[in-house]
Amino acid sequence: MAPHPLIETFRAARIVPVVRTSTAAHAATAVSWLRDAGIRIFEITMTIPDAVSVIRDVASDPELLVGAGTVPDAVSAEACISAGARFLVSPWVEPALVPPARGAGACLMMGALTPTEVRAARTAGADVVKIFPASSVGGPAHLKALRSVFPDAVFCPTGGVDARNANDYIAAGAAFVGIGGKLVDEAAIRAGNRAAVEAAAREALGILQA
Repeated sequence: MAPHPLIETFRAARIVPVVRTSTAAHAATAVSWLRDAGIRIFEITMTIPDAVSVIRDVASDPELLVGAGTVPDAVSAEACISAGARFLVSPWVEPALVPPARGAGACLMMGALTPTEVRAARTAGADVVKIFPASSVGGPAHLKALRSVFPDAVFCPTGGVDARNANDYIAAGAAFVGIGGKLVDEAAIRAGNRAAVEAAAREALGILQA
């Protein structure tokens, strides 16, 4: 199977911000502030209330690439795709996501931790294997070990990844990384601390020059 064309976009960006907030309003604020700081890719998780509407709003900006995270099933996948999601992410192996993703030409990322799970994700049809939660199972060393067994897999570690360790993951074999709470700081958003969020974005974008 040929690599999905969006993979090169993700590789070039090196980071995929994971927007996971308790309200849709906070998610919209996070996207707005991060966009102004220079970020153009967003994963909007389905754990956000009214996440599909958030996806639709973000997708209305032609400069942004939006995807859906924590997608549980085919019905949710279809709703996200209809709203404008161009990539789908599940933190586990979910074969039911394959038909809607393939039908829409969306990039599909499935979660895994062990070699057995990585193989299952790839066999199921994942374009990208999301290693989650990455930091709690060994961090870059764990990813490097998986990479030795699956040298041609496209890995995206998420969970405990931030601007300070992102390059360690990339050196260990990640194609790109997902950054969540270290970038989308809901406490800062709630406090209206735009400067803190934009500073985190600039720090994350700095790995492009590393």
